[in-house]
Amino acid sequence: MKRSDWLTGAVLGAVLAAGGITAAVAADDEPSGSGSRADGVPSSTSADAGFARDMSVHHQQAVEMSYIVRDRTKNEEIRRLAYDIAQTQANQRGMMLGWLDLWELPKVSEDAPMKWMGMGDAPAGDDGALMPGMATNAQMKRLGKLNGRKAEISYLRLMTAHHKGGIHMAQGCVERCAVPVERRLAQGMVESQESEVKLMADLLKARGAKP
Repeated sequence: MKRSDWLTGAVLGAVLAAGGITAAVAADDEPSGSGSRADGVPSSTSADAGFARDMSVHHQQAVEMSYIVRDRTKNEEIRRLAYDIAQTQANQRGMMLGWLDLWELPKVSEDAPMKWMGMGDAPAGDDGALMPGMATNAQMKRLGKLNGRKAEISYLRLMTAHHKGGIHMAQGCVERCAVPVERRLAQGMVESQESEVKLMADLLKARGAKP
C-alpha cells in the first residue's frame, strides 16, 4: 500500500468517526457536575474537554511517528504494528475532535497541557514534547533518518514511552471525565495501549534491545 493511500484511509476513518460520534453522544447519558454548562454539556475547562484536546495532540504525534517508521523498514511485523497504531489513533483523534465540535468548544486552550488533571504547573515540555511520553522534535527528526533494525528499535522505544504517557492521561479521564462514552473510550485506550507496551517489549527483546 502506498503511503498516500494509507494516509487517505486514516484521514477518511477519522472523518467518519467524527461524523458518527454525534449520535453516540446524544444517545448516552448527559454529563453532570461542576464541569458541565447549564445546557448539560462539558464546559471548556472540564476534564472532558481537556482530555479531548490534549489526547488529540498526543495521538497526532503517534500517527506521525508510525508513518515515519513504516517508510524506514521492510519488516512486516513492525509495519503492521505501525499501521494498527496509526489507524486506531487517527480514528480516536477524529472522535475527540468531533466531540469538541459537538460541544461547541475550541480545539485549542490557553491553559497549560493537562491542567484538567492537576498537572498544569508541570515544567513546560522540551523541544516539542508538550506532554509526558511525547518525543522531542530532535528524536522525531532522528527517527526519520534511520533505516531497518535501527529505525525499528528507535520507534519501539519512542512508542513505548509515548504509550505510557498516554495511558497515564487516559486513566486521568477514566477518573475525572463526566461523559460516559468518553470514559469508555479512555478505558479502552488504557487496555489496548498496555497490551501494545507488552508486545513492543517482546519486539525489542527479539532485536536484542532494551526498552
